[in-house]
Order: sequence, then C-alpha cells, then structure tokens
Amino acid sequence: MRNLDFAPLYRATVGFDRIADLMDRALSADIPQPTYPPYNIEKTAEDSYRISIAVAGFSPDDLTVDVREGSLYVAARRADETTVKTFLHRGIATRAFERRFALADHVKVKGATHEHGMLHIDLQRETPEALKPRRIEIARPGDIDAKAVEHAPTLV
Repeated sequence: MRNLDFAPLYRATVGFDRIADLMDRALSADIPQPTYPPYNIEKTAEDSYRISIAVAGFSPDDLTVDVREGSLYVAARRADETTVKTFLHRGIATRAFERRFALADHVKVKGATHEHGMLHIDLQRETPEALKPRRIEIARPGDIDAKAVEHAPTLV
C-alpha cells in the first residue's frame, strides 16, 4: 500500500482540511468498502449529477433518502413479511442497507424517483453569487478622489 503525505497540502492551503481528510479516508485500506447495493454516479450536465442505486425488491415505502451534515444517506429496511416463503434459489438480495455519499459544498439534492427497481437521486451544484468570479474595476488615482467627494455625506 502506498502512503501519501498530505503535509505539503496543509502547508500551502487554508480551509481544505475536509478535502484532505476525505482523500485520506478514500485511500485507506483499513475500511472495507460495501459493495451492496450496486450503484452508478453519472454526470448529466455541467453542474448536474445522478446517483442510480439498484434496489430490486424494495418499494418506495421501504427506502429513505436523507441529507445531513454534508452527506447523502440512502437506507432500505423491509417491513417484516408475515408470510414464510421457501426459496429453491435466492439470488435477489433484499437485505437492509445504508449507503453514504459525501456531498461537495453547494451540492443540493433536487429529488429522487423509484422506477423499474432503480432509485434515481438527482443532484445539482448551486454556486452562490458571492463565490462566482467577478471582475474588479481598476480605477485611476483621480477617479478615487472624485468618487469619494461625490459620495461624501453632507453636513447641514
């Protein structure tokens, strides 16, 4: 296993601790990654994404989708069935699960749909106006004094 040193990242950046921690967790081999249920993450547009999770055997009432603490949680719990079934072969897993997806800043969940055994969760990145690039006008030295005089409060 390769060990990566994130010290240069900490020295050259401010406020990116969460990203470094996320990378450290993703590269850690100590934590087994669940493989059930299978899922896809698709980029549908410049700032739009879709997570599709295979949830065969679950109804929409068995599924919950929550957003908390910057993460998307998808869980499934089947209601206890009162009828006892005898299977000759059981290949469709309907065991309970919980999946967690870390969301980037400003990514919002737009909605979820359940169709044909798939749960689709649509996401949208919404960058606030304050974080969008903006052009700063460069004033000449004479312009600054004239504007300051124009906007100065008048004394009566």
